[in-house]
Amino acid sequence: MMKNTLKFTMLLWAVIMPFSSGVCETLPRPVVPDASAQACAVLEYIYSVNGEFVLSGQHGAKETEYVHSCTGRYPAILGQDLIHEDKNEEVISNTIKWWRAGGIPTLMWHWGAPGKGPGYENSKKGIDIERCFQTGTPEYEALWTDLRRIADHLTVLRDADVPVLWRPMHECDGNWFWYGKGTGEQFCRVWRLMFDYFTKERKLNNLIWVLCHSGEPKPEFNPGEGYYDLAGADSYNTERIREEMYRKVQAIHGDKKPVPYHECGTIPDPDMCAEAGVNWSWWMLWSGEHAKAFDQNELRRLYAHDKVITFEELPDIMDLNR
Repeated sequence: MMKNTLKFTMLLWAVIMPFSSGVCETLPRPVVPDASAQACAVLEYIYSVNGEFVLSGQHGAKETEYVHSCTGRYPAILGQDLIHEDKNEEVISNTIKWWRAGGIPTLMWHWGAPGKGPGYENSKKGIDIERCFQTGTPEYEALWTDLRRIADHLTVLRDADVPVLWRPMHECDGNWFWYGKGTGEQFCRVWRLMFDYFTKERKLNNLIWVLCHSGEPKPEFNPGEGYYDLAGADSYNTERIREEMYRKVQAIHGDKKPVPYHECGTIPDPDMCAEAGVNWSWWMLWSGEHAKAFDQNELRRLYAHDKVITFEELPDIMDLNR
């Protein structure tokens, strides 16, 4: 049930009107060829509420339960990571369950540097990125082994009709993960290689591609309009608006696309953001201690806020444009 009548009316107007008036025909479709109906519906929904509401998000399946225990509500978006191969089947299963229950899933991948192995620490190791494009090198072979492995997991989701906000190579221009330690041109080349393989060869038409800048977005890390659907940034700064970061994303990608705050340690304040004209599309509080350290009273206030959409307030997304 809606938290109050006013929010119900606003949500109904924001979500139903674009579809009933035919505006949905002008909303951007996913950039993947032959995008699935589910991917189209999720992207259209995100556009339809953008500027009026912000979608709540939480990284980590366990942390979503923590949020529920604090607030009585679940986040609209569940974030997970394909970082550990021995846990990835569980991640995929959780993703399917979340979508079928009515939530929106997002997946990331802390990609270990090709040739260095998987895991968070290996994702920060530097390599000669040029060798990833040279047939026969260990880096080339490892890169393609990794891409095939992750594509196999995403194929399970495609075959289950599950759409995903796919945000690989996050904090791309931060200079701390291997793909950001080189040039912007090298990053874009890796991004396009992944995109082409996943979409053209593996036919993963269930992915909504989310380009993820760091807190200091750099224009040279833009792979091109046809290679992503949404672009955002993330920061663990405690400032409650992050207007400068938001404006930098818009300066690179224009002001027509929704802008996600796809990882944070401090949730942006919706009242302060509205006053500044900063319309974050969604925010996602990070897992572990970041979730538990966030003030519980403030968490309850945010999950009860008129501008914040929770899991319980999501519509049946697949019914909106029928």
